[in-house]
Amino acid sequence: MTPFARTFVFLIACLSSLFSQVSFAEPQEPVEADRIVAVVGSDVITYVELRNRLASALKQLQKQGTPLPPQDVLERQMLERLIMDRAQLQYAKDSGMRVDDVQLDQAIGRIAAGNKMSLPDFRAALEKDGLQYANFREDIRNEMVSVRLREREVDSKLIISEGEIDNYLATQAASGSAEEYQLAHILLRAPESASPEQLQKLRLRGEQALKRARAGENFAELTAAFSDAPDALQGGDLGWRPLSRLPGLYADAAGRLQQGEVSELLRSSAGFHVVKLIGKRGGSGPASVQQTRARHILIRVNEVVSEAEARRKLEAVRERIINGVDFAEQARLYSQDGSAAKGGDLGWLSPADTVPEFERAMDALKVGEVSPVVQSPFGMHLIQVQERRERDVSAERQRAVARQAIRERKLDEAYQDWLRQLRDRTYVENRLDEK
Repeated sequence: MTPFARTFVFLIACLSSLFSQVSFAEPQEPVEADRIVAVVGSDVITYVELRNRLASALKQLQKQGTPLPPQDVLERQMLERLIMDRAQLQYAKDSGMRVDDVQLDQAIGRIAAGNKMSLPDFRAALEKDGLQYANFREDIRNEMVSVRLREREVDSKLIISEGEIDNYLATQAASGSAEEYQLAHILLRAPESASPEQLQKLRLRGEQALKRARAGENFAELTAAFSDAPDALQGGDLGWRPLSRLPGLYADAAGRLQQGEVSELLRSSAGFHVVKLIGKRGGSGPASVQQTRARHILIRVNEVVSEAEARRKLEAVRERIINGVDFAEQARLYSQDGSAAKGGDLGWLSPADTVPEFERAMDALKVGEVSPVVQSPFGMHLIQVQERRERDVSAERQRAVARQAIRERKLDEAYQDWLRQLRDRTYVENRLDEK
């Protein structure tokens, strides 16, 4: 996965205050009362929630300059995304996953720092834009829970065989190509136990999206109107990737497309897909990877030292380092790792040399920057990047790079399959059309 660094979608302030002070002395404009538009397991989604999320989505689409789909279409798409979000959060809660206030405050502090603001200034800016800080905090908490849930339920269970690596390297050697492709996609998710009638309905909907895409309609608008994928409001853009890091179905389609062309309607276990090739770049060249020279301080979590205590200790250490104390000196004093005697120096690290949590945090740092406290299966870390470089890869390193590329390609497919299964297991009652 990519580093834990992403754009968070801000919710518009709750509209319920509009109904709290109704005067019967003077005529009032009629206001629609709130109502339940969906039941998701033991929870409900209200019309006010839907309207708030829809307003935020419309604001985002307008900023991007994306033509807007019809209101009723966008409303149904947004409700389905709310249902999927709620299903994930319920599953996380039932399985004991939570983000405590300390972790949440640290995440919000990083967001504020990324905007070059102090936390009080950041909070004031949110409220100036009409966003309630309490709602914003819960949105960030939910986002963190969703990310951790995906890591636990999908990322950690993905298995890459040696045979898959052999096949990948053979394909790379045969092609000799380092081309990258930028794709956008539309996903129409099919239930795991979909009936022939449901599949036919989805197919017809997919053919409608395909026909409109090939007629030249704005693909980002079609994605917002049709796609069930989490990236629908970002135009379905998958970014620049080599074919080896695309889902197999998409890689096959991309290899046959010219820039600007749209694929046939594609079928997978997740549902139906439409893929558009936005661009292609690069060419043949030697395989290389970015290596990072880093050092860290580790405090292990065990029966004696709790997560909270380890985090407090490292936060105090980090404060000293930020104020000028030498990182290596603090590592020799406090780190519970074999690298402590070397000032925490881990040497040159290549992709997949460390656990994903550590690698994501390390990759997000600038040279010389000290990370916030990072949690991994080994405990709590502080990480500092010292240097970066590009290096041609050896045979052993090629296999590590291949493993990571295969992992990234398979993760998208595995995550969509997991979402589909979760949706099928969750009791959902859609009441949007009830008046």
